[in-house]
Amino acid sequence: MQVIEIERPGGPEVLRIVERPRPRPQAGEVLIRVVAAGVNRPDVQQRRGLYPSPPGASEIPGLDVAGVIDDVGEGVEGLKAGDMVCALVNGGGYAEFCVAPAVQCMPIPKGLSFIEAASLPEVFFTAWNNLIWLARLEYGETLLIQGGTSGVGMAGIQVATQLRGATVFATAGTDEKRAVCKAVGAQAAVDYRDAWDEQIRDLTGGEGVDVILDGQAGTETQRQLDLLKDDGRLVFIASHQGSMAQVNIRTLVRRRLTITGSTLRPRPPSYKGRLAKDLVDHVWPLLEDGRIVTRIHQVVPFGQVREAHRILDENRQIGKVVLAVDPALAHTVP
Repeated sequence: MQVIEIERPGGPEVLRIVERPRPRPQAGEVLIRVVAAGVNRPDVQQRRGLYPSPPGASEIPGLDVAGVIDDVGEGVEGLKAGDMVCALVNGGGYAEFCVAPAVQCMPIPKGLSFIEAASLPEVFFTAWNNLIWLARLEYGETLLIQGGTSGVGMAGIQVATQLRGATVFATAGTDEKRAVCKAVGAQAAVDYRDAWDEQIRDLTGGEGVDVILDGQAGTETQRQLDLLKDDGRLVFIASHQGSMAQVNIRTLVRRRLTITGSTLRPRPPSYKGRLAKDLVDHVWPLLEDGRIVTRIHQVVPFGQVREAHRILDENRQIGKVVLAVDPALAHTVP
């Protein structure tokens, strides 16, 4: 099979197509013939040498796929060859065939194409894990999402508004991106380069917000803590602006603030399987009736993966970039 490998840490030019043996599913796994694969920020970080694969995971990039089950391993129940699924994988998505733990596979929502289905797993797993499980977002709370037009940002806005009735604010860098944030449910979106914390404070009547979802960290951390209400929660999914921060611990203790963070990739299949069930139960029906949508920024042919990574490097995307691994099927609705 053809796969995309990272020759060495660096820019998009280090991505290349090579031939590899087709993997075989082990116990509890399925082999998916990949039709489309999502392109995510962790893939870019892995390409740069900043996000190594966890032990036992494929070093081939790619964390979410949509396709057709080709084979099943021992002990797999409820799935069979020919089933059409999307899945969160531990690596290996940039390939014509990919193995996935069976519990991390989900049916393709009715009415969505393979391309659209490939845009779902990584961002909705991340949004649900961080907002619902870790941040414990309650009905009617206020939420700030930093980077509202990222895949995770758009998923988070919709999960929070549709399933928690939250009032959501977002940051984004252009008028077009801020308009998209509001179109998918944010009450307001502000420019992250222009005193974003003061703007959000004004929009909330000086109260601040209950929860912040952020991928920047660094020097922004204390500003975010200052924007939280008492008992507020700050959840990190990355640290693109720096891994170190100086914070006022006395304020954190006095106001009962929580700082937490997560990365899903090293989590066991049992954990991610519970997330998959929650998504199928609560989010998939809203995708099928149109109350939650996925936005595809660009579909890129498998052989042009370098261009897909340039889009993310230049922060051009609004929504999800997806690789068409099998162009003949990628846009079809199963």
